[in-house]
Amino acid sequence: MRETSGRKRSTVRRAVAAALGTAVLAAAAAGITLPASAAAPPVPAGWSQVFLDDFNGPAGSGVNTADWQYTTGTSYPGGPANFGTGEIETMTADPSNVSLDGSGNLRITPRRDAAGNWTSGRVETRRSDFQPPAGGTLRTEARIQMPNVTGPAAKGYWPAFWMLGAPYRGNWWNWPGIGEIDIMENVQGLNNVWSTLHCGTSPGGPCNETSGIGGQRPCPGATCQAGFHTYAVEWDRSTAVEQMRFSVDGQTYHTVRADQVDAKTWTDATNHGYFIILNVAMGGGFPDAFGGGPDAGTVPGHSMVVDYVSVLRSTGGTTPPTTPPTTPPTTPPSGNRDAYTAIQAESHDDQAGTAKETTTDTGGGQNLASLGNGDWALFKGVDFGSAAARQFRGRVASGAAGGVSGLVEVRLDSRTAPPVGSFSIASTGGWQNWRTVPANITGVTGRHDVYVTFTSGQPADFVNLNWFDFGH
Repeated sequence: MRETSGRKRSTVRRAVAAALGTAVLAAAAAGITLPASAAAPPVPAGWSQVFLDDFNGPAGSGVNTADWQYTTGTSYPGGPANFGTGEIETMTADPSNVSLDGSGNLRITPRRDAAGNWTSGRVETRRSDFQPPAGGTLRTEARIQMPNVTGPAAKGYWPAFWMLGAPYRGNWWNWPGIGEIDIMENVQGLNNVWSTLHCGTSPGGPCNETSGIGGQRPCPGATCQAGFHTYAVEWDRSTAVEQMRFSVDGQTYHTVRADQVDAKTWTDATNHGYFIILNVAMGGGFPDAFGGGPDAGTVPGHSMVVDYVSVLRSTGGTTPPTTPPTTPPTTPPSGNRDAYTAIQAESHDDQAGTAKETTTDTGGGQNLASLGNGDWALFKGVDFGSAAARQFRGRVASGAAGGVSGLVEVRLDSRTAPPVGSFSIASTGGWQNWRTVPANITGVTGRHDVYVTFTSGQPADFVNLNWFDFGH
């Protein structure tokens, strides 16, 4: 939930089961949905609890205001209107929008009145000092069931669990330089979780704003809406390169490392504490990118249910998680393309919905044009070698109209396989105004057929692609 004037939400987008070794995390890693009233996991050896709220209390009561503060209205005092994201609800402290349910959960519930006006809830920790110690790790997690609504009835829903850099408080205009860590976002009732680090300058900049450095995946086991899942980020200063690892149910799916941006950008975003936010917005840039905000078919009253929020700190020595490399297919695909050399988009082996045109980008040649939702291109036999590739870069341009954006995705060996990585793109200022956009991918080794697919919530074309490559 970014906070800056006039920007759109991202369309993108820790494994500590071994390190923590608790029964709850083991169950999460196995995709088991625990009861709604499950307690927070016990604190494992080597870690200390620095914050915990189990949301125990009488039904209808509010949050503990010693730990949390309500954010009400449509903006921070003196800050961007509509919280800078274009969302349309008014946040309140009314128990109908924010309250405990008496069963150990916090419920944040969007409502619509007879005049069609939306209200919802947003709470933030009073503390804004959450950061890892030198040489240690901070783990911020929550067990959440997203609003259990899908399809047209979910249009405009935008639940989130996230963190903002402490310098934002009282300034309200210094985003994204002060950093934003989106641990869980969802939109339109889709079975998908997005996570993102925002940093640098906007638009564009080293962190590809307003999209940020993001990753995504479907929820394991039960859908995000049908069951509880544990969403977490581990901010790790014990590794050679400082990093943030995002996970769902103990499965790491996105990592951001300090060496992906310049030192000043990373320091500006991380050399301070953070505060935690839970909210459900209605409408705004993110829903707009997937079909639009609430309409007459949107059904109010579906709650984001939060079982607990926990912050743990380790002073170092824990083993960072590893992501197993993607298993190569039994029969290597035909072709011999180098994953680490620019692959020209027009050199595809098969495609649907694409067109070629002359490019004015550096190097000349052609680019793929008129790319929109459902289009794809196949590149056979891309050789990643034995050292896992963990980055994907695309050379893209867009002259899409305001509110039109989408995802550029990488899939392996089947165009219906889950994406191993993606980035979002909106207008770059013109269909030949080129930008190189980076994204993280799940570690990939061996040789694969690579499908580059294009996904959007609108029928309009949203991107041109000149080339792409991969990196370690």
